[in-house]
Amino acid sequence: MLELRDYQEEAIKMLREGFAKGHRSQLLYLGTGGGKTEIAIAMLEAAKKKGNKAAMILDRIVLCDQTSRRLDKYKVDHGVLQSGHWRYKPYESIQVCSAQTLEKRGDFPGLELLVVDECHAQRKQTIEFIKDNPHIKVVGLSASPFTKGLGNTYSNVVSPVTTKQLVDRGSLVPLRVFIAKEVDMEGAKKVAGEWSNAEASERGMKITGDVVLEWSNKVREIFNGVPVKTIVFAAGVAHGADLAAKFQSMGYNFISLSYKDDDEYKRNVIEDFAKPESKIVGLIACDILTKGFDNEYVQIGISARPFSKSFSSHVQQMGRVLRANQNNPEAKPFAVWLDHSGNFLRFRKDWEELYENGVTDLDDGKEKPKKELTEKQKKDSKCHACGALWPKGSDSCYNCGAVRERSNLVHEVKGTMEELSGTVPRESKQDFWNEMMWYIKVQGWSRGRAANTYRDKFGVWPRTLSDARPCMPSDETRRFVDRKLKQFLRSKGKR
Repeated sequence: MLELRDYQEEAIKMLREGFAKGHRSQLLYLGTGGGKTEIAIAMLEAAKKKGNKAAMILDRIVLCDQTSRRLDKYKVDHGVLQSGHWRYKPYESIQVCSAQTLEKRGDFPGLELLVVDECHAQRKQTIEFIKDNPHIKVVGLSASPFTKGLGNTYSNVVSPVTTKQLVDRGSLVPLRVFIAKEVDMEGAKKVAGEWSNAEASERGMKITGDVVLEWSNKVREIFNGVPVKTIVFAAGVAHGADLAAKFQSMGYNFISLSYKDDDEYKRNVIEDFAKPESKIVGLIACDILTKGFDNEYVQIGISARPFSKSFSSHVQQMGRVLRANQNNPEAKPFAVWLDHSGNFLRFRKDWEELYENGVTDLDDGKEKPKKELTEKQKKDSKCHACGALWPKGSDSCYNCGAVRERSNLVHEVKGTMEELSGTVPRESKQDFWNEMMWYIKVQGWSRGRAANTYRDKFGVWPRTLSDARPCMPSDETRRFVDRKLKQFLRSKGKR
């Protein structure tokens, strides 16, 4: 029997309130591992109990089968609208269908509720179907709703829980991030603003040895030399095959999958990999593993496919390793992310904002190409002692206490990974905001000035923090405030 968590029930309540306010098409944001499918099943069942027809649309055939199995798990009667499918039962009130099938049909008589999985994919025919059927209530599901134009299809976004809260609850695990030699994309050709697959693959093969070597090193350092389940996001099909051959030559069973492989073969490999006792150590692919791939045993993710603008793809990839092992939480206390693409630093601000605050609106701002960091900026972004990200505006590391060195004294060891912390700890942000509250209370600052000072330091606004505990600023914070004031006065031409 399906039992929802408190935030899942809250999500359904928020969606119902949105429908009541006149939003006929809404988007539900929930990070990977949050249980979007369970929420969808609960909504489908509720529609059925009211005597209405409901359907869930998925953009891959393999996802239809996966969702059908999930419905079976909760003993929910349903049919599958897909050509030649053994479960073709058009008389059932709940239907699972592929986007291609719906597009060929062109209509869906009597449908009252439509749930669109991975709605950020923005299939043209699906969008047209939604707009041509204004009587149907629509709920889109996404863990990365940043695609341009989503706001034109969905007028309301519901975000019941953040990624950080899911980590705190144990539904997801913390991410340990390591940065290494990345694929060099300088001067590479772009197609529609994104680096071309062909060039990314060709350039990715130049660091294949580094990828395999660093994986081997981290397995030895972190997992006592015992290979753990790993997924690799390659720069292209040729790059994936090259990586698989290199891993296999080292004695590790890694399999590369691509659109060139038979669907049944890919399904069998993925199902075998999902078994705890499987002899397959790792899977390698370009994008096959970014949708509907849910494996709680995966402990290492490798990013070797650079993205110029697609924060959405970056989030989808990282989400594949964040799922906690619910059967044995102690077996997976954290996940490891090995970044050979430069994506983590490229999208760091966006990720920290999403991690802490979730999604509050839909627009196209996060899909624009990101300005590349210089080598100096990349070095300056992390502590020379422990590799943790520097808090903005600070000269001391919040993680180990090391004092920032001048960049010309820092020497990079080629191919060596350094660990980054994915976000500044919330406790550190709250402590700084408590000091800003002191400036408001004692020095008469406006809240806007305090918030802008906070943003200067951390790069994000002080959302979801408490105002209740003002405290006297530390010497470091006083120096930071004085430095910002001097910069401001100099910009105005004042002494």
